[in-house]
Amino acid sequence: MRLFYWITATGTVLAALACGPEAHAQSNAVLRGTVADSASGRPLSGVNVRVLDRVGAATVADELGRFRLTGLPAGTYVVQAAGLGYGARQQTVTVAAGQTAAVALRLPTTSLALSEVTVSQPRDPNQSLAVISNIDKLLRPVNSAQDLLPLVPGLVIAQHAGGGKAEQIFVRGFDADHGTDFNVSIDGLPVNMVSHAHGQGYADFHFVIPETVDQLRVYKGPYTARFGDFATAGAGEFTTKTRLDRSQVKFEVGQFDTYRAVALVNLLPVRAAGQRPAAAYVAGEYYFTNSYFDAKQDFRRFNGLAKYTGQLSDRTSLMVLGSQFGSEWDASGQIPERGVENGTISRFGSIDPSEGGSTSRTNATAVLTTDLPHNAVLRQQVYYTRYDFNLYSNFTFFLNNPLSGDEIRQTDARNLYGYTGTYSRDFQLGSRTLRTVAGLGTRLDDTHIALRNAVRRTVIDTIRSGRVYEQNVNGYLEGTLGLTDRLTLNAALRADYFRFAFHEDRAAADSASGKAGKGRISPKLNLYYDVNPAVQLFVRSGLGFHSNDARAVVTNATANVLPRAIGYEVGGTFKPVPALVVNAALWALHLQDELVYVGDEGVVESAGRTRRLGLDLSARYQLTRLLFADVDLNLSRGRLVDEPDGANRIPLAPSLTSIGGLTLRAPGGLGASLRYRHIDSRAANEDNSVRARGYFLLDAIVSYTKSRFQVGATVENLLNVEWNQAQFDTTTRLRNEAAPVSELHFTPGTPFYAKLNASLFF
Repeated sequence: MRLFYWITATGTVLAALACGPEAHAQSNAVLRGTVADSASGRPLSGVNVRVLDRVGAATVADELGRFRLTGLPAGTYVVQAAGLGYGARQQTVTVAAGQTAAVALRLPTTSLALSEVTVSQPRDPNQSLAVISNIDKLLRPVNSAQDLLPLVPGLVIAQHAGGGKAEQIFVRGFDADHGTDFNVSIDGLPVNMVSHAHGQGYADFHFVIPETVDQLRVYKGPYTARFGDFATAGAGEFTTKTRLDRSQVKFEVGQFDTYRAVALVNLLPVRAAGQRPAAAYVAGEYYFTNSYFDAKQDFRRFNGLAKYTGQLSDRTSLMVLGSQFGSEWDASGQIPERGVENGTISRFGSIDPSEGGSTSRTNATAVLTTDLPHNAVLRQQVYYTRYDFNLYSNFTFFLNNPLSGDEIRQTDARNLYGYTGTYSRDFQLGSRTLRTVAGLGTRLDDTHIALRNAVRRTVIDTIRSGRVYEQNVNGYLEGTLGLTDRLTLNAALRADYFRFAFHEDRAAADSASGKAGKGRISPKLNLYYDVNPAVQLFVRSGLGFHSNDARAVVTNATANVLPRAIGYEVGGTFKPVPALVVNAALWALHLQDELVYVGDEGVVESAGRTRRLGLDLSARYQLTRLLFADVDLNLSRGRLVDEPDGANRIPLAPSLTSIGGLTLRAPGGLGASLRYRHIDSRAANEDNSVRARGYFLLDAIVSYTKSRFQVGATVENLLNVEWNQAQFDTTTRLRNEAAPVSELHFTPGTPFYAKLNASLFF
């Protein structure tokens, strides 16, 4: 009943917000403009733009450096733009009633100063970590694709089947497997794969070249309307650069036969002032390593990307992107503790050295953004992905097949089609601005999936294979209204409908073919209070969900198709002193049913209802003009609701994670960073009789940058600590063992690992 009242209240708020006086939208003035780097002319995205001495008249520049301020009465205003690492610039402009005025702002680069940071987010209040992410963009080093996801404050990853497989994700008290409870996207392309051969929500981010990434927007919890499936613990929204700062060729060499080459080349010159902006570039990456295992990994990866962004007319812009990714590798897999202790293998050895696989992904997307009458913007995106996945694994060794072993082969051949459209419009309600967004989208996954038994990569029989058709149709309405000069209300209502179909290749009477459908309504209600430019408080609440695997849905009439998540939190972003930025949140998240698709066995495991409580704390502090400190501290307590005390732990759910470090930025081009990673020991099963072991690691980075070149070095695991990445309580049998054993199995973490890099800029 409380849920019904919540949905009804949210819908009523939205209906009221959607009814705005048309006359005000027509009679007020509009201020449009661009923001660019004063030296290069490169458009600057994410820069804050505001009208001085007018509360609420603020926004941020888009990917082309454009901005728009609406609802201004006729008059003369001072417009100011400022961003981290750029000096503020102001310009006076006069606007007439019902007219549009244009302004161009050019910002000079300056040294980074946290004292200039303001904490409020004028256009996207749900992105409460925006200030933190903007600072991290300038301070936290990114050396590989594996460094991208941990840019999300509080997120930790673990690898457990060679470098080509998606990492295991830990965030907000979740062992989110490979992405079941964390939504990941880049340039509007979904990364998570529904009904994947290996795991539900599988998010392989290795197709991204780290040097091309420009921004990260972080949304913790199920509070934002445009994210649907998998956005229970939160979402990470990455975007690639519109234009490169400069073309670049980069080479890296490291221990364990590691080599990497990257090239990024601008294709269009910077347009002169007054011309319509346009940018295009290509990027390529090749990576090879044998890694640190006894059996050579022979890991090879290639990435290619091409992107164009341009202003087609005064009111229309176009972004077109294409990318290609392919990798193949051998893996050592997870190993049992007893195998190391009794000398069967070394810590970096393997029980089945034939594990490994290959994967590829081709992406194409286009985004058309059009300014419409009445201060409205229509954004439309279409995308297509071709994805192929082939993985050989052996998690139980000789448990089921004592003679030949338990190796399996998982394959996923997928075509993914999608459309996303948003219509945003600002209304004037008296002196207040109502910002509304209506969204509509669909996604279709056409996939052939198979699970087979194999011996040393030779298939011996098929467990299950067939074709999955899964479509999601969704829509939402969101409104953001400044109730007072300081209090902002954000309310939204999202609707999703899923259609599942699975056609098994077998024609037998017991085949698992079938169809099913299910819908879900997800209301959101959030409040933000700006105490002053240095303090913003928030209270947030929302419903979300993660979907079940299509094969489980069509074969089990009682399956929980779209388990609901209910989340709420209270917190704030504030600056207790000018050089310190802090974000803190006390949160809770309840799952109706915690589902994990175990692709190794082709089944869905249900943990039932779960409850998590936690504290997230992020701080960024400028110690001196050149030295910066950062820390993320994340505490959580998760329990199975329907199990008794002593048997109610959520396996592998982290209770404490922390990331942080010190960064030096010297004016002559010298940069250095000392960073740590920590995750606490945690229960590996429900009764806590098996513990996954925590770790504390130190990494070091140093670089020297001039206008034409950069050289640097990186050391991972500086203290050469023995640590475990992925860890599981698994029942296995080794060759010649009389009975199976249940114990901790793990993938060893990287030992001391050093690499050098050199770049040329042109």
